[in-house]
Amino acid sequence: MIDSPHVRTSQSTGVSARAYAETSVFTAANLLREARRQRRLPVRPVPEVCLLDPDGDVVRHLAATGAAHRHDGWACYHSELWVTDLGGRQLGIVPCAVGGPYAVLVAEQLAESGCTLLISVTSAGVVIPLGSPPYFVLIERAWRDDGTSGHYLPPADWAHLSDELSVALHGAFDALDEPVHRGASWTTDAPYRETRTAIASATAAGAHAVEMEAASLFAYAQARGRQVVCVAHVTNSMAVTGDDFDKGDADGTHRILALTAAIVARLGPSHRHGDRR
Repeated sequence: MIDSPHVRTSQSTGVSARAYAETSVFTAANLLREARRQRRLPVRPVPEVCLLDPDGDVVRHLAATGAAHRHDGWACYHSELWVTDLGGRQLGIVPCAVGGPYAVLVAEQLAESGCTLLISVTSAGVVIPLGSPPYFVLIERAWRDDGTSGHYLPPADWAHLSDELSVALHGAFDALDEPVHRGASWTTDAPYRETRTAIASATAAGAHAVEMEAASLFAYAQARGRQVVCVAHVTNSMAVTGDDFDKGDADGTHRILALTAAIVARLGPSHRHGDRR
């Protein structure tokens, strides 16, 4: 890990016990099986493309306008799965999956339930500006100041978007109304410990934004062979000047869905499915 005052060193201790190539005794399949049994849920696959909506704004807007419905077979104890139409394709959305541990827990369960492409669009703060917020950053690498990525990959400074997905997304966002930059993020588990020293370290490392999920999700994706794309929606300067966190009309729902549709057009399954509730 990067040697800076704010990066926890505990990730480098006890690494030999983590046995990265060894399978887990407790699995998402086990949990989903027992949840279905206890809650008497049907076995229904989730949409092949799913979106993590950490702020919950997309789901709140879609649910309020009748444009999304609850998935009646989602067996996760800890979350809800909503389904909406995205250009004739079913899109699953999990709201409020905030932070690396929770995001990866949900990601594992979505993959076990039939999701093949996972997209995360999370609110983020400015570190090195790329424009005037709000704007999107396609995260190509995430600085690993988190606790989850170290359970999937050996210690390193960065976790990355796969080269294959990065290449496939070149030019994908050219027609969107809101700018989409490529860049790096700082993933932290402790947003209220974004001290001046920590921010200076992230700036020196080259991070453009700070968020809470990307490094964890990228490490999971690499270790498990999954397709995961992480996007930072840069909406704030850590609320130090006021007038922060504005995403635009409908709390940014339409822009986030347009971004998601652009990703799906390049990476999504080539065939379409009917309603998968």
